[in-house]
Amino acid sequence: MTTDYWDSAAATFDQEADHGLLDPEVRAAWRERLLSWLPEPPSRVLDVGCGTGTLARLLAEEGHTVTGVDLSPRMVELARAKVAGLPVEVLTGDAADPPVGEARFDVLLCRHVVWAMPDPHAALRRWRDLVRPGGRLVLVEGRWGTGSAEATPWSGGVTAATLSLALRDLVTGLRVEPLTDPRLWGKPIDDERYALLATR
Repeated sequence: MTTDYWDSAAATFDQEADHGLLDPEVRAAWRERLLSWLPEPPSRVLDVGCGTGTLARLLAEEGHTVTGVDLSPRMVELARAKVAGLPVEVLTGDAADPPVGEARFDVLLCRHVVWAMPDPHAALRRWRDLVRPGGRLVLVEGRWGTGSAEATPWSGGVTAATLSLALRDLVTGLRVEPLTDPRLWGKPIDDERYALLATR
């Protein structure tokens, strides 16, 4: 998906319940999950594919320092406005290869992005290298479609089994947590959604 696609989606992106977290119940459900996955604050979090900065803001409000990265200049503009005054830096760049040099983070957070990477295996290797030893990768993904006629295991989302297999040799610990609570999405769901939590 192109920069133009995400730029055009930016204006209405937060209207999706799990994007903008505008509903207090949805926001509370995500806050509870995120805080259960992250170490006690303060920690350094890299939010790749940060979109309009909703999760970055939520984590910064809880005492974490966040670096967000997104390909879309329009998303970045909205994110910077959303996190103004908080310990958040938002960069324009490729989520697959974030422009953070050799910085190391306590946590790399990614929600609904890995499946869209042109080379997801290369992105996962890069992300692993950006996490300090003992740090965590928190990947929120799902399988919500079958993709095109030329579908791959990554099109239309990615199953927990496929993502676990891709990460197995890169990390020291890995577990999958199903995300079936309708409060997270603002509605009941009937597809696969999960968090994959991996230790560097």
